[in-house]
Amino acid sequence: MGDAAIDLYSWPTPNGHKVHILLEEIGLPYRAIPIDISTGAQFAPDFLKISPNNKVPAIVDPQGPGNQPLALFESGEILIYLAEKVDRFLPASGSERYAVLQWLMFQMGGIGPMLGQAHHFRVYAPEKIPYAIDRYTKEAERLYAVMNQRLSEAPYFAGSAYSIADMSIWPWLCYHERQGIDLANYPHVKRWYEEIQARPAVQRGLQVLAQYKSSQPFTPDQQRVLFGEEQYKRR
Repeated sequence: MGDAAIDLYSWPTPNGHKVHILLEEIGLPYRAIPIDISTGAQFAPDFLKISPNNKVPAIVDPQGPGNQPLALFESGEILIYLAEKVDRFLPASGSERYAVLQWLMFQMGGIGPMLGQAHHFRVYAPEKIPYAIDRYTKEAERLYAVMNQRLSEAPYFAGSAYSIADMSIWPWLCYHERQGIDLANYPHVKRWYEEIQARPAVQRGLQVLAQYKSSQPFTPDQQRVLFGEEQYKRR
C-alpha cells in the first residue's frame, strides 16, 4: 500500500471522531486537515469537490483502487473503505460481515440523526420547544434501550469482535448527558462504553484536532452558519 498519507478533512465532531479512531486503530499514515464548520469552511468550492454534501469528514486516498487517487465523503462509507483496505474490523464475507454492516447502518440511520436532534433541541436551539425536546429525548431513550439489549447478548454490537460498528456508535454516546441520558440506566451500554473509552487508539482519536474544540457557546454568526440561512444556500 505504500506510505503515501491519506488526507483527512475533518473536525472534532462525532462523525469526525469515527474516522479518527479507525485511522488510529489501523495505523495508516494520514494528515488531519481542519475544516472549521463553524465559520463555513465546509462551503468552500475546493472542499465541495470532495464532499458535495458540505459535511465532514471526507478523505482523499492517493493510493486508492488501482493505485489511483480516491475521494470519499460519508463517514460510514469511509469506515467501510478503510477497513477493507487493511482487512481489519470488517469481515470480508459471511454473516459476521452483515452483522457489522447492519449495526453500522443502525448508527447512520438512527443513532446519528436522532441523537443529533436530541442534542440540538436540548442544547443549541435558540427557542426551547417542549414538543421537540420531548420527542427526541424519548427517541434517544428508546435507542439506548435497543443498544442495551443488544449489548446484554454480546460484548460488541456485531458479536464477539470489536468492529467499525462500535467505532461508529461510540463517539455519539460521548454526549449522552446532553441527550438527556444517564448511562447508569443502561448498564450494558455503560460497560461497553467504558471498555471502548479505555482503548489507546480511541484516546488518540479523540485528540485529533482537539485543539479546535471549544466549550464556549456558539456566537450568532456561528449559529447562522451551522443551523441557519448559510446552511441552506444553493451552491
